[in-house]
Amino acid sequence: MKLKLALILTITASPALAASGPFFSLYNTNFVVLLGFLVFVGILVWKKVPALLGGLLDKRALQIKADLDEARALRDEAKALLTSYEQKQKDVTEQSERIVASAKDEANAAAATAKDDLAQSIARRMAAAGDQIASAEAAAIAKVRNQAITVAVAAAGEVLAKQSTATSASASIDAAIAVVDAKFH
Repeated sequence: MKLKLALILTITASPALAASGPFFSLYNTNFVVLLGFLVFVGILVWKKVPALLGGLLDKRALQIKADLDEARALRDEAKALLTSYEQKQKDVTEQSERIVASAKDEANAAAATAKDDLAQSIARRMAAAGDQIASAEAAAIAKVRNQAITVAVAAAGEVLAKQSTATSASASIDAAIAVVDAKFH
């Protein structure tokens, strides 16, 4: 039946048959086009093409809405991630500034300690050098005194040996004993 209807409509819609005439006649081209269009629309409605197209459009609209929601969620997630990374970067920057400041403070403290240690070391060395000089001076003075005493004793011995006689030696010994006795009592 569908085949016969399609064949009849094809034959009657040919341009040779639809030349001219009253509007509601198969000989009028406009009427034949109108009938063909109405039959086409009727077939589309009968096959539920508008509902199918509406369903496809609704399905597409839902897909687009889902894609937009997903894009919004991804954007929000990206913003949160960006904020997190910016905060981490800020924290790392602050931490690095604290580390640099701490290192500078430690370097300054180490330099001050080194200066103090150097000053103390120099003072100790100066004191040790002073002590060595004083010790060397005292040793030299003692050596010179001992040498002077030795020379004086030897010279005095020679002088006394040349000048002394038995009576004068006896008198000198008695005088020395008297001096020692006076100093010890």
